[in-house]
Amino acid sequence: MSTRALAPFRAPPRPGLVRRLLPTPLRELAETVDHRVARIPTRLNEYGYDPFGLDPEYARQMVLFTALVYRWWLRVETHGIENVPEGRVLLVANHAGNTFAWDGAMLGMALLLEAEPPRMLRGMGEYYLPTIPFFSTLMHRTGSVVGTPANCAHLLEHEEAVMVFPEGARGFVKPWSRRYQLQRFGLGFLRLALETDTPIVPIGIAGGEEQSPALANLPALGRLVGAPAFPITPTFPWLGLGGLLPLPVKFRIHFGAPLRFEGDASEEDAAIEPRVALVKARIRELIGDARAARRNWFW
Repeated sequence: MSTRALAPFRAPPRPGLVRRLLPTPLRELAETVDHRVARIPTRLNEYGYDPFGLDPEYARQMVLFTALVYRWWLRVETHGIENVPEGRVLLVANHAGNTFAWDGAMLGMALLLEAEPPRMLRGMGEYYLPTIPFFSTLMHRTGSVVGTPANCAHLLEHEEAVMVFPEGARGFVKPWSRRYQLQRFGLGFLRLALETDTPIVPIGIAGGEEQSPALANLPALGRLVGAPAFPITPTFPWLGLGGLLPLPVKFRIHFGAPLRFEGDASEEDAAIEPRVALVKARIRELIGDARAARRNWFW
């Protein structure tokens, strides 16, 4: 199956009737999303997909709700987003959420709405996510892939921006008593950075811990539905799918200066761990900066 040359996606030139009837702020946000998605270069095959399954038209339609959450519900503020370089890059951040990865969604929206030029941030999904009904299509059509080293390396070879949460599920699902305490980092992201000569941008996110604080976790119940955990929060599972909506806390995302490392990607863990510790320490500093910039959860 042939793949066309690199070219920007072209959004529909004329909005439909429903779009024209929207309130002005919402219509303007939708138009902003359209124009910024249109500026993102893509390599599409004859079916309209890129090599990783991204469908720009599908993504453009789906991200409007996320943009609403970004702009008016979580009221995201960014600092230092100009630190994200063009070309291949690993964006490495702290992780939280318990019910839904709004930190990852907001980071992706920051790259789309705030970065110059706008970027389509690629996510690394957990292995079980494609098994959720309908989620596999949503995940791939909006640019994410299953988080294997091979998939990540392939994305970087195509000069993509890739989002990595080295804490994995350890950071995503944790009790309130461990909020903003960075859990153990995996080493794979650093090996990939060495293997592909990719800069790492450390990121500290404030707000993810408060969006849905965990009251308890029932991993046995999670295994019944194919998930590694089943968190209990003030809204989930009591409100059903509505419990996935975060509390209207304020998110702050602080981007650090790019870090570059040299060395052999196949080195022993003992040689990789100090460099991972350096990234982790920088993320901890950025989290502190982001938390210090707010007065309370909601401002």
